[in-house]
Amino acid sequence: MKNLFRILGYVRQYASFAVLNVFFNVLTVVFSLFSVVMIIPFLQLLFGKIPLVMQQPEFSLKAEALLEYFKYLLSAEINANGQLAALIKFCIVIAALFFFKNLFRFLALYFLAPVRSGAVRDLRNSVYFKLLTLPLSYYSKERKGDIIARVTDDVKEVENSIISFIEITVREPLNIVIYLAALLMLSPQLTGFVFIMLLITGFIIGRVGKSLKRQSTEAQNITGRLISIVDETLSGLRIVHAFNAEDFMRKQFGKINQQLYGITWRMTTRRELSSPLTEFLAMCVVCSVLYFGGKLVIDHKNLEAETFIGFMVLFSQLIAPSKNFSSAFYNIRKGLASAQRIFDILDAEVKITEQESPFSIPEFKTEIEYRNVSFAYNNFDNKKILDNINLKIGKGRVIALVGQSGAGKTTMVDLLPRFYDVSEGAILIDGTDIRAYRLSDLRGLFGMVSQESILFNDTVYNNIAFGMKGVTEEQVTEAAKIANAHDFISKLENGYHSSIGDRGGKLSGGERQRLTIARAVLKNPPILILDEATSSLDSNSEKLVQDALTNLMKGRTTIVIAHRLSTIQFADEIIVMQDGKIAERGNHIGLTAKNGIYKRLVDLQAF
Repeated sequence: MKNLFRILGYVRQYASFAVLNVFFNVLTVVFSLFSVVMIIPFLQLLFGKIPLVMQQPEFSLKAEALLEYFKYLLSAEINANGQLAALIKFCIVIAALFFFKNLFRFLALYFLAPVRSGAVRDLRNSVYFKLLTLPLSYYSKERKGDIIARVTDDVKEVENSIISFIEITVREPLNIVIYLAALLMLSPQLTGFVFIMLLITGFIIGRVGKSLKRQSTEAQNITGRLISIVDETLSGLRIVHAFNAEDFMRKQFGKINQQLYGITWRMTTRRELSSPLTEFLAMCVVCSVLYFGGKLVIDHKNLEAETFIGFMVLFSQLIAPSKNFSSAFYNIRKGLASAQRIFDILDAEVKITEQESPFSIPEFKTEIEYRNVSFAYNNFDNKKILDNINLKIGKGRVIALVGQSGAGKTTMVDLLPRFYDVSEGAILIDGTDIRAYRLSDLRGLFGMVSQESILFNDTVYNNIAFGMKGVTEEQVTEAAKIANAHDFISKLENGYHSSIGDRGGKLSGGERQRLTIARAVLKNPPILILDEATSSLDSNSEKLVQDALTNLMKGRTTIVIAHRLSTIQFADEIIVMQDGKIAERGNHIGLTAKNGIYKRLVDLQAF
């Protein structure tokens, strides 16, 4: 139940709307009760089953006194205007009561809407905002499709079940309590019997729905895997077609979909069982009450036939709220399973944190230093990706990192903006450990251009100005010109306001890369990280991009990761990585003369 209370925490800030919902629900139940209670004494008086009450009784708030006073008013109306006129007025009153009952029901739902929608909005915001703060290491262990399922399907399930349950737990208990109170006034003995029967019914329903939460958790996990397959298929559709892997993907998708079918079929069967089971149990209770109450009437044990009829009419009003409550009990099991999956994200550890009073670093002044840095991803083997790295990068220098795949080059630069934190040692900027700086300030020092062009399904303008405030169109245009992107942007249908499609799919590889360079130019960072920025381009695109990068690097401290060694011969220092360690270092001429690892890499690329 802990997760239920956490969900209620999102409802708490809408307490004023919730109070209004409760208020109008109370009025709904009260008017519903009056519309039922008035019928029996009126008909008894109208058709002469009981004598008219001619003497005005003393008014009080006791049930018996209220009933007698009501009979007096009805008797006065019948006596003054006759039976037919009284019947007409009574019908009008009943219609008015039902009108107000439904009006108050609408108002109760009206004030519930902001509670329901607001709580779900806040929950979805919490999940998304948490996803933005989680470290990259979290996503290496999770399926992207499963995360998407939690933000969409699981949040929707919480809305459909738990938030609905909150509504029902306010409305239906009010119905049950008020009607039970009315029944108690008519016959305490028979009401006690009804209460015991309702407890037995609730126990049976609870036992039947016990396994629904476990099945729901399994179904949501399978849904996440299904979304992952769809996401991977759409991302890699070109490879699927190129390798004739359509049948393989169909079988993979079909297998998971069949598993989802099986578990949802069992869940639906069990959930749909709640309605007929509740109805059957309710009729069993009705038959038991009929027998027990009828026996009391026949044996003349403090229960009149008219009172018993009235009791059964009021009791019939308990069946619907009891049925709704039991159905909601089934649904909340499923909702709690989804809530657990959501809270697994919200409770995930944020390993990249700031100290209590972080330092500000508005500019980069002197140098970057790796001091005895070691790092491991803490995966199954705990293998060190970096081992005792010591390196200083002075301001304005160009440093190139080279080496075979897996040598630790990308990891080295990922540690700088704290995508990960070092396992041992420290990284210092201007003599201070980067963990002491405010995270937003630290990351503001860096501009990144990676091998994969990370673009968003938006306009050219918004992709270049991504994350930056107060940017003018002139500044965006100037950045595009420096990145050799202005010419092709101008030829697009809507220029800078053209949509580039999902992941920039409407553009060529070189065009996408030049947009990412324009984004880095506009940010104007003091430190630039280039991670294989030209390795996936053709010769013509590479030249355009390389020219753009040369413009970008002017006057900046630059760290270049490169496999094409011809692109980094100009570097002030080349760091050769091997097995997470610095194997060689120096400039291009000096390393080539050593006839070591770097020389072998140069010779391999010469062919």
